[in-house]
Amino acid sequence: MDKGGESVDIRAASKNYDAVRALDDVTLNVAPREFVSLLGPSGSGKTTLLGILGGFIQPSSGSIHFGDRDVTFLPPHKRDIGVVFQNYALFPHMSVGENVAFPLRARRIPKPDWGARVRAALAMVGLSGYEARGIAQLSGGQRQRVALARAMIFEPRLILMDEPLSALDKQLREAMQIELRELHKRIGATIIYVTHDQREALTMSDRVAILKDGRLVQIDRPERLHDYPADSFVASFIGEASLLPVRRIDACSVALGPAVLKSAREIPSGEALMLAVHSEKLLIVDGVADAALNRLAGKVTDIVYQGESLRVFLQLADGTCLSLRQPSHYHASRLLPPVGGDITVTLHPEDTIVVPAQEKARE
Repeated sequence: MDKGGESVDIRAASKNYDAVRALDDVTLNVAPREFVSLLGPSGSGKTTLLGILGGFIQPSSGSIHFGDRDVTFLPPHKRDIGVVFQNYALFPHMSVGENVAFPLRARRIPKPDWGARVRAALAMVGLSGYEARGIAQLSGGQRQRVALARAMIFEPRLILMDEPLSALDKQLREAMQIELRELHKRIGATIIYVTHDQREALTMSDRVAILKDGRLVQIDRPERLHDYPADSFVASFIGEASLLPVRRIDACSVALGPAVLKSAREIPSGEALMLAVHSEKLLIVDGVADAALNRLAGKVTDIVYQGESLRVFLQLADGTCLSLRQPSHYHASRLLPPVGGDITVTLHPEDTIVVPAQEKARE
C-alpha cells in the first residue's frame, strides 16, 4: 500500500472567529513520509490547524499546499486524504467490512476491487477476518483499528489524525502508540497528528510542533524539544520540569538564590530567565560528588510512590522547591533520606537548561 508520502506546506495560515484569533500566522513545512504531531494545550490552535488541512475549516488568510497543489479552498473530498477522527466516526449500522469500504464507494471505485482492498487494509491493522463483525461487537482498540483501516484503504499519501487514542485506557493507548509508529513505517504515508499528550507526541513523531495561543512556538525532533526548549512554556510542556527564576552571571553561569550553577550551554541574555530542571536529571549524591557537577542541598518534603518510580519533593535552604524522580527498586530507593531529612543532589552542566521566560499571553 506504499505510494509514498505527500509534502505539506502551510504558508502564514490564520483563522479568526470574530474578535478571536484562533490561529495566528502559522508557517510549517512537512516532508513526505514524515510523522508530525501538533501538540499544545486546549485552545492552542492545533485542532483548528488540522481542520484547515482537512478542508473542514477555511483559513482567514494564508494558503495550504499539498505537493505542488494549492488546496486552500478545496473541499475535503477533493483533497485525497485519509482522516481519523477522535470519535472514530464509524457507521454503527454497517459491518466492519462495509465501514472500511465506504471511502471506495464514495470515490466510485469499481465494486469488484473492494474485497481484496478491504482484506488488505484490515490485515495491515491486525483485524484479518473481521469483515462481517458489527461495530458494537468491537472493543475500543479494535474500533480505532477499523478507523485506521478506513483511512488507509484508498492509499492516501497524507493522513490526518485528531486525537484518535484519547478514548482508550492508558495501557491500550501506550500499546497503540507503538503500533501506530510501526504502521507509519510500513505504509509510507505522511501523517499529521493532533494530541495534547506530550508523551504520546514524543513516542510517535519524527518532529513535534508546539502551539500556544494560536502561534507556532517551536518545531523540532522530540529529543531536541526536550533538551533545547525555546522558552519556559516549551520546557514546562515537554517532560517533567521545575521552572525556577535565575539571574545571569555570565555566558556560562547563573545564580539560583545563593547557589551558582554552571551550564555547558551559552546562557541567553535578558532579565527574565528560568532554569528548567527535569526531574530525571537530578541525581542524589552517593559518596563524593564530581566537583564539576552543580550541587544543590536541601530537605526532603515528600516522597510519592508511583509504581516504577518515586517522585521526591525537596526544598532548598532559600525556600526554592523542586522535585526529582528516582527508580523505586531497592538499590536506588536506599539512597533516599526520610521526609524531613537532608539531601544533596547534583545537576550536570549539560543538563543545566536556562531559557527565556515565556512571553505574556495575547490580550
